[in-house]
Amino acid sequence: MTRVPRGYIARRRRAKMRSFASNFRGAHLRLNRMITQQVRRAFVSSHRDRVRQKRDFRRLWISRINAATRIHKVFDNYSKLIHNLYKKELILNRKILAQVAVLNPNNLYTISNKIRLSI
Repeated sequence: MTRVPRGYIARRRRAKMRSFASNFRGAHLRLNRMITQQVRRAFVSSHRDRVRQKRDFRRLWISRINAATRIHKVFDNYSKLIHNLYKKELILNRKILAQVAVLNPNNLYTISNKIRLSI
């Protein structure tokens, strides 16, 4: 049977997958089927870990804020601080509050005084 020259679409698709696998080693870099499997797996892992990273950072920020509020006796605990922040519509995200708590606890105390005076 004579050879039929195919189009370039499959080659382009494989080259695209190969570009994603440029840092892999061994068969994971050379074999097309292995490349597609490993690239898919890498994409799944990267998506999962991005979501997990957000979760982990939020937990870290919450624990820092909680520790700072207990140490500096700003409020009894984290949940009361956040509740009062929302009641007074002083919406600061947890990342900023954690940075304030770690770097400059006096500002956290100032924020809590502002909440208490307006309650």
